[in-house]
Amino acid sequence: MPEWLPWREATTRALYGADGFYRRTEGPAGHFRTSAHASPLFARALLALLADVDTALAGPATLDLVDVGAGRGELLTAVAAQLAPPLSQRVRLHGVDVVDRPPNLPDAVTWSTDLPDGLTGLLVANEWLDDVPLEVVELGHRGQRVVLVDPSSGREQLDGPPTESDAAWLERWWPLVSADVGDRAEVGWPRDDAWARAVGALEGGLAVAVDYAHTRADRVARAYAAGTLTGWRSGRQVPPIPDGTCNITAHVALDSCAAAGEAAGAAESVVLSQRAALHALGITGARPPLARASTDPRGYLAALAAAGEAAELTDPGGLGAFTWLLQSVDIPPLPSLRLPAKTCQANRAP
Repeated sequence: MPEWLPWREATTRALYGADGFYRRTEGPAGHFRTSAHASPLFARALLALLADVDTALAGPATLDLVDVGAGRGELLTAVAAQLAPPLSQRVRLHGVDVVDRPPNLPDAVTWSTDLPDGLTGLLVANEWLDDVPLEVVELGHRGQRVVLVDPSSGREQLDGPPTESDAAWLERWWPLVSADVGDRAEVGWPRDDAWARAVGALEGGLAVAVDYAHTRADRVARAYAAGTLTGWRSGRQVPPIPDGTCNITAHVALDSCAAAGEAAGAAESVVLSQRAALHALGITGARPPLARASTDPRGYLAALAAAGEAAELTDPGGLGAFTWLLQSVDIPPLPSLRLPAKTCQANRAP
């Protein structure tokens, strides 16, 4: 007999249960490629951002760089390899994930399964929020209904109306008033709560979320009428069956998360594409001049390889299409962190 569960409960079991997807030996890198896996240039960009945060904080005695949803520590390993004095003498690297500390991490990296408090510096959540489980609601002939799923097959059926908290979030951020029967919405308040907790862990510094995202305007315009819930396994997109064998993910309402972050103490919110963010941080993908090939062939080949990696990170049809949400806590305005004002868009709740 099918075991009908709400999507949030089924996804939580499938991803984070005792035998869940994120506890598998191969880790996320065995199934999909993030910016942290694509190139050490991503770590270089975050180090440039950390240096700006350090300046804005007037050089604190210790400076935190925390990776939330750290996988198996790939990003922090790349950061540790590029840290140099004098910054390396004050930086504390810390990973947060549901698994125990992975083997072979640099000694400089500490690890926990819970987010620490009292942080000063840079907190990064790269493709973390899209894996925070959420409820799915569909507009049926009798109004909004919670979608249930059978974890073993992925088959679905409609249940009763959403809870009061789910309905309130939908009314504010993903209203279905102009929708057609069959249209869906994904209820994002669990991600708002998770992000608010992350921002609240900062006593001073910058919190950065990087994810596939959508806006309220597009949601109202029914650009995502079928929802965004999907699965990934072994580098391929697959049907979202919450049986623990694939990742279950959905795009993030980062505008809603931004409002939650501001309520948790963020003074400013900036939203921009990964392409714009990395360009502002010096990762442009510009090819080295051809003349260098004759005077410095090894250097030319290295620069050419780096340009190819940067191009992948900033490709508007790929990783460059990710959205960055940057929220500052008790530091000067974000444009001072080498993020040009013309590319910035402040979030304001409707």
